[in-house]
Parts: sequence; C-alpha cells; structure tokens
Amino acid sequence: MTLSARTAAVLVASDGVVAGTRQDKSGDIAEQKLTHAGFDVVSRLVVPDETDVIEKAIEGLVDEVRVIITSGGTGFGPRDVTPEATLRVIDKRAEGLEHLMRIAGLEATKTAALSRAVAGSVGSTLIINTPGSSRAVSESLDSVMDLIPHILDLLEGKTGH
Repeated sequence: MTLSARTAAVLVASDGVVAGTRQDKSGDIAEQKLTHAGFDVVSRLVVPDETDVIEKAIEGLVDEVRVIITSGGTGFGPRDVTPEATLRVIDKRAEGLEHLMRIAGLEATKTAALSRAVAGSVGSTLIINTPGSSRAVSESLDSVMDLIPHILDLLEGKTGH
C-alpha cells in the first residue's frame, strides 16, 4: 500500500483522558504542530496507559499514516509504558531524534531529563514519542519537525545519492 507522504496520526496514552478526568491538551498541540507543518492528521486516538493497547494502536496506524506522534506515558511512573510499546513495533531506532527532543526540553527545564521517549521507524512510517505535558510536546516537535520530510524520503528509498 502506498501512503500519502503527508498523512499523520496522533496517539495519546493517558488513563486520565480515557477516564474523562483530564483534558487532551497535548493531543491538541501535536495535531496543531503537524497541521501547521503541512500534514493531514487523519487519525487521533486516546488509549489507556497499557503496553499491549498502545502497541496494537500503533500497529493499526502504521498502514494508514506516514507519521505517528504519541503523547504521554514516557516518564518513570508505573503505568508509563509508551516507550516499551513503541520499541516492540519499530524496526529502526532514531536515537538522534530522541537526543534532539531531550536537548530542546532541557533548555527549558531539568525535568526533561526524565523523559524516556523513543523514536524510530517501521516500514515507511516514522513514530515519535513525546511526553504528556503540552509544553514538552511543543518543544519536542519543534526540535524535530523540520527533519521529518527528509526522514520520510529516506524511508521511501529516496536518498538523492
């Protein structure tokens, strides 16, 4: 299946949002950032902080979109399992993106060092974890957004050399 180069999904892992006790502000920001960068956000899901559920949600989106941005579940809490779920799915890890996001966060707050967010690809889809706070989502995406089109080209085999 050939995917449009500019399709994206936002996947929010949050027990609070699922329960209706917390607003999904971070998902709003991720969607706004993607839209502003020219992506068509075709799916937005909210799931509980459960490894198997997050993994299945990512797997279900991989054939639909070129970029998946997750929000939440990247810290050290007992139910923070988004990185573990993502690592089960990705083929290639993008540690450079992870470093860029942490550096951007650390410029604002020391607690950014607590993020365990991962990034990587499966097939021609790029998956990027971001923390659950609105500010962290914004900082993380701002730090890597300009690289995403080139990464998508590389995933399609368009190397230019």
